[in-house]
Amino acid sequence: MSLLLDVKGVTKRFGGVVANDAVSLSVREGEIAGLIGPNGSGKTTLFSSIVGAHPIDAGAVLYEGRDISALRIAEIARRGLTRTYQQTRIYGQMPVIDNMRISAPDVKEGILPLFRRAGRASEARARDLLSFVGLYEKRDLLAGSLSFGQQKLLEFAMALMSEPKLLLLDEPTAGINPTLINGLIDRLKRANKELGVTLFVIEHNMRVIMNLADRITCLAHGQVLASGTPDEVREDPRVLDAYLGAQ
Repeated sequence: MSLLLDVKGVTKRFGGVVANDAVSLSVREGEIAGLIGPNGSGKTTLFSSIVGAHPIDAGAVLYEGRDISALRIAEIARRGLTRTYQQTRIYGQMPVIDNMRISAPDVKEGILPLFRRAGRASEARARDLLSFVGLYEKRDLLAGSLSFGQQKLLEFAMALMSEPKLLLLDEPTAGINPTLINGLIDRLKRANKELGVTLFVIEHNMRVIMNLADRITCLAHGQVLASGTPDEVREDPRVLDAYLGAQ
């Protein structure tokens, strides 16, 4: 598989704090890649750097072989690279189906999306994706009335509306009722296989990420600690000491 995302020596500082220190990793087209590490290890900061939410201090982010380090969020999203967040970004006072008509992220803020009415093709896709995530019967309810797990599913469906090539998911199972997690995992795998979306997933639930990802990278103190197959990472003593052993 060809490289879709190639992060080369990315460093990001916030004042005197080095959040990412010469991080290098890659995501291959068609795979599900995982990113793990203790709290404060720089995972979410790295995601923000990749999608253009803040400028990096050193290194480069290559997407489809092109350096996107200096591009804005909306420019990167239009190329097929987008993300979800730890906390859902939905319009709670808007019906579920209307949330599906959200367009690209706002160029200035990178958080609040622009709203536009969908054409017939987009309307059909919105309904298909709501069926895909199991929310079609709730399409006319206010999004804020959904459970937290259902809101996560809605955000996932919203992200798929833009037909991304690469979707970055920041802790997709966090806060979800354990009984719903298996269904979410199944939908992530189906999006990868059936819709052709490459996934890069931050996840603290080790059972989830070990059963979901083809390859996993572990960060600690802003640096890459280990990378490999789930079995290789699970058995790496450095990972056990830095992360898994601390659970």
